[in-house]
Amino acid sequence: MQSPDFWKDHERAGMLSKELNGLKEEVSFWDNFDERLGDYIKIDDEKIASKEAEIKKLKKEFGKQYVGVFLSGRYDRGNALLHVYSGAGGVDAQDWASTLLRMYQKYCEQNGLGFVILHQTFGEQDGTKSAVIEIAGRYAYGYLKGEAGVHRLVRISPFSAKGMRHTSFALVDILPEIEDVKIEIDAKDLRIDTFRSSGPGGQNVNKLETAVRVTHIPTNIAVAVQSERSQAQNKEKAMQLLKSRLAQLMEETQVKELTELRAETQGKEIEWGSQIRSYVLNPYKQVKDHRTGVESSQPEKVLGGELDEFIEAEITK
Repeated sequence: MQSPDFWKDHERAGMLSKELNGLKEEVSFWDNFDERLGDYIKIDDEKIASKEAEIKKLKKEFGKQYVGVFLSGRYDRGNALLHVYSGAGGVDAQDWASTLLRMYQKYCEQNGLGFVILHQTFGEQDGTKSAVIEIAGRYAYGYLKGEAGVHRLVRISPFSAKGMRHTSFALVDILPEIEDVKIEIDAKDLRIDTFRSSGPGGQNVNKLETAVRVTHIPTNIAVAVQSERSQAQNKEKAMQLLKSRLAQLMEETQVKELTELRAETQGKEIEWGSQIRSYVLNPYKQVKDHRTGVESSQPEKVLGGELDEFIEAEITK
């Protein structure tokens, strides 16, 4: 980075700067770890209670370092693109998709990750039909990739006049945001549409057509972005998003699986088959991950973003 030519390649320089900052954080943690641990070992039982919050913080930091050992995939250190689709359950499912968005937003806030909604479509009662979110930060993809799958909610429906219990489903998909991808896309293979950004209830957020949808005609992959202020910025972000999806398609050569996923999210009901986690609010309270067996009797905390136990168990299983 001391080289005078370092910043000539801004894309590469930006990636290396992020990597350096992450390495500095790791070194700082381990430089001070023995000293911090030693301080707690020396104090007597009477004083240990007053240090409980500090010890919990150290334990959480150590846990993240431990989990990091398992995150060695090519894209694990980078940003993530979170997709949420409401499934079977009508207005309840759309409300459930919105609740999941808030849960992940809280998780990101608690863990120092950026959370930007790139595109969101709304249904009845301002619920979410679908949304694409950029989650930025070190190991964002590595931590969240295990959240992909169907999330099931059981509760008394707030939209039922009779107070009936209702089961709702939402699908979460996670892709890595691939910043250094070198993919040449022929302009003839693209269809670019512009439209007005909108908010809940169909309210126009912008009177100009600044939102952009880019469709890659050969694969029928479409991405839309409305988070930026100008059409040019939204187009640039949409192209980055499209390249990430195409890169995954090319690298993994899983055309069939991606086609099935696209079919599932565009029409096929999202139900029991591939559910990874259940959130039960009635007749009892429980969140259970069906892959790891991790449970919590406090769904309010889980929906408030306290996902560490579930995420770390999936990574280290």
